[in-house]
Amino acid sequence: MNKNPERTEIGLQWIKKAGNDLRNAEHTLTLQEDCPLDTVCFHAQQCVEKLLKAWLVFEGLDFPKTHDLTELVALLPDNTRFPISVDDCVKLTDYATVTRYPGEWEVIERSDAEQALELAKRVQEVVRTIFPG
Repeated sequence: MNKNPERTEIGLQWIKKAGNDLRNAEHTLTLQEDCPLDTVCFHAQQCVEKLLKAWLVFEGLDFPKTHDLTELVALLPDNTRFPISVDDCVKLTDYATVTRYPGEWEVIERSDAEQALELAKRVQEVVRTIFPG
């Protein structure tokens, strides 16, 4: 385990911000019929992105300014088993880069938002095991 206190502290700050995104997504999903599902998906993506960046900080690895989860996962150490698929990473990335703005994109269903939230929770569980405390 990496015991660099500065990297651990910075990583924990990323995790806290990720937790805020997750709480936002969970709360928004309680709105039922009036729920802005695109916002739920956006915050789920942001959660995963920040968790990945926390992980990279903890490992002492630099990363670019990007929302592309596949690109961030590729920076993890070779022996890393990331808990979601490449297809899931691509779909989540679209929530931050395509559906975030007005335009023509596929309608987001409630099941999409629920799945995005579950993916974020799965990543959160794994990242929590990496950090002390």
